[in-house]
Amino acid sequence: MSGLGARLGALAEVVGDANMGHTRGSRKDRCERRGVAMPLSGVVQRLGLGWVGGVAALAFAGLAHGGVTPEQPGTTTLGPPSASWFIIKNVMGSASVFDAADGEMLGTLSLTPWTPTVSRHRERGEIYAAEVFYARQHDGERTDVLRIYAHETLAPVAEVPIPAKVASLHRNYMALLSGGRYVVVFNMTPAQSVSVVDVVERRFVGEISTPGCANTMAAGERGFLMVCGNGTLQWIGLDENGEEASRVRSEVFFDVDKDPLLGKPVASGGGWQFMTFEGQAMRASVADGSIVVSDAWSLMGEDDQGWRPGGTQPFTVHDELGLLVVLTHEGEKDTPDEAGTQAWVFHQEGQRRVGRIEFEEPVGAVHVVEGEVPLLLANSGSNVLVYELATGRLERTIETGRGGFLLSY
Repeated sequence: MSGLGARLGALAEVVGDANMGHTRGSRKDRCERRGVAMPLSGVVQRLGLGWVGGVAALAFAGLAHGGVTPEQPGTTTLGPPSASWFIIKNVMGSASVFDAADGEMLGTLSLTPWTPTVSRHRERGEIYAAEVFYARQHDGERTDVLRIYAHETLAPVAEVPIPAKVASLHRNYMALLSGGRYVVVFNMTPAQSVSVVDVVERRFVGEISTPGCANTMAAGERGFLMVCGNGTLQWIGLDENGEEASRVRSEVFFDVDKDPLLGKPVASGGGWQFMTFEGQAMRASVADGSIVVSDAWSLMGEDDQGWRPGGTQPFTVHDELGLLVVLTHEGEKDTPDEAGTQAWVFHQEGQRRVGRIEFEEPVGAVHVVEGEVPLLLANSGSNVLVYELATGRLERTIETGRGGFLLSY
């Protein structure tokens, strides 16, 4: 050992002697034996820095004399997004952007723990997140805002204060409506309502009461669907000013007591794909201001007894190929959150299973990214497994270091 390393090692040994209370001669003697000059320690004492400060001061002094310039943090600018980009949102923190095509991490969105999803406006190059802040991190005065991030830097550029009622429970608590002007955010206090934000003029428009109904799923012209506690859907349409213009209900389409819905619908073909605990699948959309719900069909065949859908994100849809991918597990009744051991692939129109992927480890979430080569993402622990959707072949494993929600970019 020589140079700066030797001096640091020697000083650390002296520090150890002092902290351990050893008495192996005076400090001056120990310093002289190890080649550490006393004047530095005297300066440290006079400045009140203590031994830790002395080590830091010695290190920086060595760097300065060695002509080493400390590296300054920089900023990377993102180019046009690819269809293979996706977001993994840490359950209690930030979100990272990855490219499923090569596994590279592209950047990080510094979101609050109470932000389970984001929505990106493709043309405007903006990302929207309804976020909750507390003055003392986890308690104290609460502030809710719709925060706007720039695509190029993933940095916040604006925010709009909204009522401190945001129910940040799952990815369907916020929606960017058709036309791209209005974002709606679900509230629960426990009274249920929706806040409307104009992201063009950066202003809070107002609050709409929605008793007994939850979720916000963009559908129809400037409108959104909500799931209601009596087994129906509700659609609310806005006018050009962001005010409520119409409200309609569907007929009952599922039994809340006998076979409730999994609370994680996904966008599909201009509408939404729904699924029940027992594997009944149906789609809903809005046409001419009315809600249209398809007939239900079962994912389970005669030989599939004991198999059920489940997971934090139990199913996903590839619109272009018309494929529905469902996480399944063998389990007891009412196990909707249990991770899947297999992914079943269905042709939506044909209502039949066309493929099956078996996992070595349980998978909690699935998501598809569309592109030249459609890919299926499967979140297992701190890894995202990337499969070629057409063949079910594992292409790569992305070590994200975190679990969480898989979101489209």
